[in-house]
Amino acid sequence: MAGSGKTTFVQRLAAHLHGQRCPPYVINLDPAVHSLPFPANIGECCVLRDGGARAGGAAWSPPGESRYGLGPNGGIVTSLNLFATRFDQVMKFIEKRQNASKYVIIDTPGQIEVFTWSASGTIITEALASSFPSVVVYVMDTSRSTNPITFMSNMLYACSILYKTKLPFIVVMNKTDIIDHSFAVEWMQDFETFQDALNQETSYVSNLTRSMSLVNSFSYSPVLVVGVSAVLGTGLDEFFIQLSKAVDEYEREYRPEYERLRKTLEEAQEKQKREQLEHLWKDMGSVCVQGSTLAGTDDASAMGPSELILTRGTLSEEEEERESDTDDIDHEVTEESHEEPAFRNFMQDMRMKCQRKSNLNE
Repeated sequence: MAGSGKTTFVQRLAAHLHGQRCPPYVINLDPAVHSLPFPANIGECCVLRDGGARAGGAAWSPPGESRYGLGPNGGIVTSLNLFATRFDQVMKFIEKRQNASKYVIIDTPGQIEVFTWSASGTIITEALASSFPSVVVYVMDTSRSTNPITFMSNMLYACSILYKTKLPFIVVMNKTDIIDHSFAVEWMQDFETFQDALNQETSYVSNLTRSMSLVNSFSYSPVLVVGVSAVLGTGLDEFFIQLSKAVDEYEREYRPEYERLRKTLEEAQEKQKREQLEHLWKDMGSVCVQGSTLAGTDDASAMGPSELILTRGTLSEEEEERESDTDDIDHEVTEESHEEPAFRNFMQDMRMKCQRKSNLNE
């Protein structure tokens, strides 16, 4: 969520990996960032910076906001949409660096509706998940989640992202230097403890939260939790342990599913190609297709593109006479007949230009 310390957490992750001599490949997808506190290999604020402007000379507006006359959120969504149209190039960059960089860190916008529930966010997430082991990290502000209602709001956001992306999920409870995250872990694991904390709330929202907590208590099982402090750097070792578990989960459960979906898509595309080819053969009419078409005979072989020989049908007598008449035309004579008048016109124009120049000189 916005303000939970995602960018600071990314900066701490990058610094930690550089300290381990394992430099990551860092990508920034938040176009509203004016300056990054970490070195980014690809940054959308840099790629699309020419579309941005300064509003009132003080606050920087996202790329696309001033160009298309949009508001802050509309500018961010438009920038992400433009970035998604070139994301195939980003995938190529990642593939080239996958041997040099073990980790790829992507910082996304904090607004959940901007990335998670947008078309561009879905395109980017599915493109990454179908090619590389991908893990979603949800950064949560622990200091602002001491209230059970706020905590349940965070959990609703987390579960919605979990079931939307369908990827291994880690909840990073940030800002443990302010308050320890053990109370939140206990609320996730013990439903009755959370209910006791919720009983102290007497508002109408508490009744709604009580109902939602009962539903969400069954959704916490696939979620990995770790407490960190992006400012102090504590908890990162535990985070990488949980990250390795999430990668194993991806290889065990998610990759086979993506392979199955990819195979299904390829089969559907091949079926569509065959149907289009069959329609083409039916529509060709008088075109004769020569080549071996019977499989299973002694001299039959698989038909390839080079074995399709397209020939015209037999011509009628009138068409033969018409073609013979056109073949008898001497093309060189016709070209010369067109060249002579054109050359004469060119010479006349040149003489007129020379006369005009001589008149001006006199």
